Amino acid sequence: MTALQWSENLIARTLARRTFDRKHLVIVPNCSWPGNECDLLVVTPNLRVIDVEIKISRSDLKADAKKDKWFHVWDWEIDGPWYCSPEDRKRRPLDWPHRVWKHYYCVPRDIWDDSLIDSLPSPASGVLLMYEDKTSGDFRINVKRMAKPDRKAERIAPEDAVNIARLASLRMWDALEKLEERR
Repeated sequence: MTALQWSENLIARTLARRTFDRKHLVIVPNCSWPGNECDLLVVTPNLRVIDVEIKISRSDLKADAKKDKWFHVWDWEIDGPWYCSPEDRKRRPLDWPHRVWKHYYCVPRDIWDDSLIDSLPSPASGVLLMYEDKTSGDFRINVKRMAKPDRKAERIAPEDAVNIARLASLRMWDALEKLEERR
């Protein structure tokens, strides 16, 4: 029996089909709609955004804490919102990425170590651990830590939900075109 080769696509597909499929309006992979890239953008029925970052290595998980999405990148008190020189730039940590109601990391269970919790950029981020059930061959997801919701995150406008759904639809047609080209 060969060892399972984890990939971002395998994890995203499993999350989309097993975790978010029945309750959520739209699920888009590799989306930057909130203003920063997220591996899986999920829109809830009440028009909230869930951002899922998929990591297949410990180093990738640790590196995520350095991304700009986890920091304010200017200082209102000094420079106002329009300009901030690199010397004056302050990086204030954020608990949630911009426009995101809940944030999760999903990682293969076999790379997880409880010490990694200290590497996460926010104590509000949830952790999902994915593994293959050896008896059934199905993929399972355990919640290691629930995400804390950002109570200040606004619901997105219905027009935004339609635009995100349009993006998902266009990506499906692009994928079908690529599949057809392979044949």
